[in-house]
Amino acid sequence: MTTEPQQFASDNYAGACPEALEAMLAANAGSAVAYGDDGWTQRASDSFRTLFETDCEIFFVFNGTAANSLALASLCQSYHSVICSSAAHVETDECGAPEFFSNGSKLLLAPSADGKLTPEAIRTLAGSRSDIHFPKPRVVTITQPTETGQVYSVAEVRAISAVCRELGLKLHMDGARFAHACAALGCTPAAITWEAGVDVLCFGGTKNGLMVGEAVIFFDRALAEDFDYRCKQAGQLASKMRFLSAPWIGLIESGAWLRNAEHGNACAERLAARVADLPAVQLLFPVQANSVFLVAPDAVLDELRARGWRFYTFIGGGARFMFAWDADPARVDQLAADIRAACEVRALA
Repeated sequence: MTTEPQQFASDNYAGACPEALEAMLAANAGSAVAYGDDGWTQRASDSFRTLFETDCEIFFVFNGTAANSLALASLCQSYHSVICSSAAHVETDECGAPEFFSNGSKLLLAPSADGKLTPEAIRTLAGSRSDIHFPKPRVVTITQPTETGQVYSVAEVRAISAVCRELGLKLHMDGARFAHACAALGCTPAAITWEAGVDVLCFGGTKNGLMVGEAVIFFDRALAEDFDYRCKQAGQLASKMRFLSAPWIGLIESGAWLRNAEHGNACAERLAARVADLPAVQLLFPVQANSVFLVAPDAVLDELRARGWRFYTFIGGGARFMFAWDADPARVDQLAADIRAACEVRALA
């Protein structure tokens, strides 16, 4: 099978990093107890507890949709509501799964230009109605980094958490690219989660070097009651659980989780720097994590497509490029060169 040139349309294009793959192969040597009662799953859970410096409860699921939806469902009753940004992944890209798994909890949307949720927006939505005819606010969810690649600072998470505590709301963090946020901020995982007031985190593995799998982490163990039953009912209880959990051991214990994210972030900065002088191209959002959103004339984007590049334009109309753990800097430079060439072709047209 012919290998295609590397593309940056999505960080889901990447394969598994060596550290995760080696751990998977090690777990494959021989048999192990099923349904998570194995040593690999215990070790992976303990690795998370060490990483986050707290005695948290961890569950392993297949994908981000399940992680976010089941976590939110565990925090809500069907008559509750979840406050989020209008650009939040749970609103724009989960096909109604949060509402489905919660048996109807409503998402309350706060308009946002950059994808971030603010304390003021939370307060406005939570206080807009208090009568019995309106779904009662129960949870706030933030995407870290946002769908636009913006990173919540520790201070911003703390400010959101403070409002949540004041209003009696739980705080959930969708961390599909959580490692990239840690790399961008240069802080510990604890600092932007439980120390800042986050109750539940969905830590993304698929975009960080795993083949498949996400971790749902409850910093308040009481909130995790019966979550294992919820996972089973939703088809998320892996019989051979070690194949979901063991790769995390390779990722966390080797430090690859952070190195992978640092590399992706650096490649995003590399592309942005190499096209910064082009008058026909502008950044749609500041580059803070592993994504670059470029605004360019249609003719330039069409020329890029003609040169074989794949990218999406579903957020704000800008061309989105995502950089994973395996992004080849030389290929990033080729993309930058082709963007420059596309601009020259347009100028001559």
